[in-house]
Amino acid sequence: MFSPTVVGSARAPPRSALVWLSPASRKRKRAAVASFAKWAVRHNLLAANPMDRIDTVKVPKRLPRPAAAADVAKVLAVICSRRPRKDLPLDRLRDRVLFETAYVCGARASEVCGLYVEDLDLRLDDEHVRVHGKGGSVRTVLLDDRGYVTLLKLYLYRAGYSAGPLFRASINGRGGPLSYDAAHHRWQTYCAQAGVEIDIHQLRHAHATELINAGVSIEAVRRRLGHASTETTQLYALLDDKIADAEIRAARRRRDHASN
Repeated sequence: MFSPTVVGSARAPPRSALVWLSPASRKRKRAAVASFAKWAVRHNLLAANPMDRIDTVKVPKRLPRPAAAADVAKVLAVICSRRPRKDLPLDRLRDRVLFETAYVCGARASEVCGLYVEDLDLRLDDEHVRVHGKGGSVRTVLLDDRGYVTLLKLYLYRAGYSAGPLFRASINGRGGPLSYDAAHHRWQTYCAQAGVEIDIHQLRHAHATELINAGVSIEAVRRRLGHASTETTQLYALLDDKIADAEIRAARRRRDHASN
């Protein structure tokens, strides 16, 4: 048997270790312990939930970091053009359509990886996709980019898919849905080839910011992104203010430089 002293000194982290965790990490750990304690109370293993006496962890809100449209275009171009060669490997065409779907729909990469052919409605001039989001929510997103829709239809024709996962793991089309980890790895590879640093989630931020800058209402953007409340979507409006402030400062610097 191990003595308590040895086990404690060898395995237990110092009490100050939690200080180095980010608020988001502490919040996740607290939620996990609270969930376990709630389960224990329900099964009469605890008389009360001790986590009820512990304050929740507040996570400071951070502005999203959208990718520049020019940088996104560079990465997509590295994969293939919107008019791909006939001999382009299917997995390469799949990747272009997958990542452009995330970009033009403002969808999470995990949501895009989970799409099925049955989620598409490609009736002419009314193309939509049904996106399955967090908590079992489902939203319908308009596919309003004609070039993208043409590329999507080409991909479906080349792949020969009429049902099942839209983006499949194997080149021969017999595998299951492409995993998020595989998609993330492939995206990072293409970014390296393009000489651009963009996290895959920034595609969603870029789309939302472009909509806000174009004057689309907060509520419309919220519905498109699948946010539970407008509070989250408001962050993109704040980001828009940041961009405006940056432009104003740049204009002032040019004015001051000219006057000197």
